[in-house]
Amino acid sequence: MNHAPSLRRTFFTWISAVLAIAGCITAAATYSYSKHETALFLDGQLRQIALNAGPKLTAATAPAARDQDPEDRFAITIRDAAGHILDQSLPGANIPLLPEPGFATVHVGHKVWRVYMLRDAGKSVQVAQRMRVREEIASSAALGTALPVLLLIPLIWLVGGLALHRTLRRMDSLTHDLATRGARATAPLPLTNVPAELTPLVESMNGLILRLNAALAAQKRFLADAAHSLRTPIAAMQLETGNLMADTPTPSQRPRLEALAAAARRAAGLVGQLLRLARLDEPEVPCPVALDAAALLLACVADQAALADRNNIDLGATVAPPAMVRGVEDEMQTLFANLIENALIYTPAGGQVDVSLRRVPAGFSVEVQDNGPGLPAGTEAEIFERFFRAAPQAAEGSGLGLAIARRIAMRHGFGLEVRNRQDGVHGVLARVTMPGLND
Repeated sequence: MNHAPSLRRTFFTWISAVLAIAGCITAAATYSYSKHETALFLDGQLRQIALNAGPKLTAATAPAARDQDPEDRFAITIRDAAGHILDQSLPGANIPLLPEPGFATVHVGHKVWRVYMLRDAGKSVQVAQRMRVREEIASSAALGTALPVLLLIPLIWLVGGLALHRTLRRMDSLTHDLATRGARATAPLPLTNVPAELTPLVESMNGLILRLNAALAAQKRFLADAAHSLRTPIAAMQLETGNLMADTPTPSQRPRLEALAAAARRAAGLVGQLLRLARLDEPEVPCPVALDAAALLLACVADQAALADRNNIDLGATVAPPAMVRGVEDEMQTLFANLIENALIYTPAGGQVDVSLRRVPAGFSVEVQDNGPGLPAGTEAEIFERFFRAAPQAAEGSGLGLAIARRIAMRHGFGLEVRNRQDGVHGVLARVTMPGLND
């Protein structure tokens, strides 16, 4: 089994690499910047010490300094024991004599000085530096340290986003498989290139798929077995009912026998529909062949003529053959027959059902429309559910006709639409759109 690298390992590898590179770049930049600033500062100190090592030495005898800022100069004051100034490097600084040797911060006017004093019995030496110079050095050092890090933040975002994209891209195949998987798919999800952290989840999903497949298979077997088992007693019931009707029943017995015969007929129709639905649930689709949809539709209209006569409904057809399409003959017959029968069942006596086939840009369109009560509001999304029956509930029917029709249409790639008529007449319009053989 080919597992993709762990998400955790990949993440830490990329982050460690980014941090290592960022750390090296930051350290190199900070070292270079600090080295430059420190060199300037120390060079300035060397120069100031040389200039103030003794009187009568001037800057004219030395090369020009790189930093000519007067604020960087030290204020060195030498006093005698009485406190008189013997030498002063910055006349006018007027830094007072400290009461005690050591470090102190002194405010002189609007300037702040950091002062260090040494004193013995003969004289005192006091060295002062502007606090502003120290703050500039600290600010430069902080900026030199932070600037590389700030510049590396976009790089870290870029590299981190790239790492996340490359990591999640390994899941694209799994995402595509889940997005395109049909409701009746039975194959397990592939484990190729699945990250180690997600492998238990995918394996659990595969286990769930297997359990669902087993439950669906058991349901299909039960449905088929029950339907097969019911065919024999229902056929016997119909036979006995026919024999009783042939024996010339009394006027009081005839309505009961007719009701029994109608119930047996409905039960036989339901069993047939269940068997047909069980066959349509099989994943294997028979090989479609070229056939004339017009001839099939006319045959279905002829088969339903008896039901139309029994219900006193005017059944008409407008079909102009040929209409060559590709499909499975018995399934297409079932599709057309269910739509016509459904219209006849829900159309009251004296009503009209019109069947037509015409050429459309997408191929051929078969329409079955009636002038019955129509679909109740809010049931448009439920009419294709199994055993759903629209009003009137007293009408004969199993509630499986449209469910079977939709399943056949899906297997053939046909379009199926059932809605209320929009031509100002009450009733339902069922439309099947089929691509032509040469389209």
